[in-house]
Amino acid sequence: MSQPVIARAEFAARRERVLRALARDGNAIGLVIAGDADPSLSYAWRPNAHFEYLTGITDEAGAIVLFDPAHPISARRVQLFLRPLNPELERWDGFRSEVSADLKSRYGIATIMRTTGFARSLLESVKRAKRMACLHPLAAHTALISPDLAIFRESAARIPGASISDLTQTLPAHRAVKSSTEIACLQRAADITALGFAAALNAAKPGKSEFEVQEAVEHAYKSGGATQTAYRTIAGTGFNATVLHYHANAKPIQAGELLVLDSGASFAGYAADVTRTFAVSGKFTARQKLVYDTVLKAQSAAIRACRPGAKMSAVDAAARKVITAAGFADHFIHGIGHHLGLEVHDADPGTALQPGMIVTIEPGIYIPGESLGVRIEDDILVTRGAPKVLTAAIPK
Repeated sequence: MSQPVIARAEFAARRERVLRALARDGNAIGLVIAGDADPSLSYAWRPNAHFEYLTGITDEAGAIVLFDPAHPISARRVQLFLRPLNPELERWDGFRSEVSADLKSRYGIATIMRTTGFARSLLESVKRAKRMACLHPLAAHTALISPDLAIFRESAARIPGASISDLTQTLPAHRAVKSSTEIACLQRAADITALGFAAALNAAKPGKSEFEVQEAVEHAYKSGGATQTAYRTIAGTGFNATVLHYHANAKPIQAGELLVLDSGASFAGYAADVTRTFAVSGKFTARQKLVYDTVLKAQSAAIRACRPGAKMSAVDAAARKVITAAGFADHFIHGIGHHLGLEVHDADPGTALQPGMIVTIEPGIYIPGESLGVRIEDDILVTRGAPKVLTAAIPK
């Protein structure tokens, strides 16, 4: 089976869209920063999602893309800065390529320099443009200042007349509408996830453990072509099924319980996000069936509402109406879903739905006093017509 791959031309087109947005904002200078590597070996490093979206580079911590839409040399309107080589460190962490014609061709970026030259290049650009625009998301007052704003503030303090504008919704708007190749990657992630959920049905038996379900699911992902999960698998039975982000996955499975399995494979960096609720004994009690059917009807109503022009608030309302009418309003304690893509909770432009957007739809009812939790979640592609369920192969 051929695998979808994002082409260099698509990354280049994404960068051109950013240049056009910056040009409309007075030829402002923009930065997108990959982020620093965590020295811990506990998990794999991954760059900032905006950086990955614009470059496809996932192994260059500390990298920076500088956008200068009015640079007099066209090849320098997009500049990529990479950390200097360090052969002694790279004997531990992996050798990196020299800046060369081959590297520029591989990344599809004509100007690549080392970060030792970044300050000088930024100074030249800002002195000429006298305008900078934030592309990274803005931060709450309790968090660190977003990385581009932190740099721009220091630049503005040294360059008279330089100003800073807000283009933080530019990349969320771009990322929210997926290309055909991105949709194919997300569909592949969904198909691999289906393999994991099929394996879960065999593992979710009384006498087994929640962890055995997790192991079965994640082994199937790897066998199916996913190198990692999109997020930490949730496999909660009984009371644990009422905890939204339960991760211990340690309890023995008891007869008569429900299992809420929330998991997704990652393919080419794109995430699936699926939840199913199973009766581990093979049959629902009357009470479990009532709750399950209510959630299923709510989900169906919300999926039908995923049409171009609809706000997610209206989609949420469609599900909440069903759950409220059934008497469970106080037990639906979260929103209806979120955008999906390079991140599980992907960049959200806050606009109405458009064709090409992919969102999760995940109503749930949680009754801790009865150790009864039900959630059903699918990944939905908004089209010009009826919404398409990318995860339809997973039974519910």
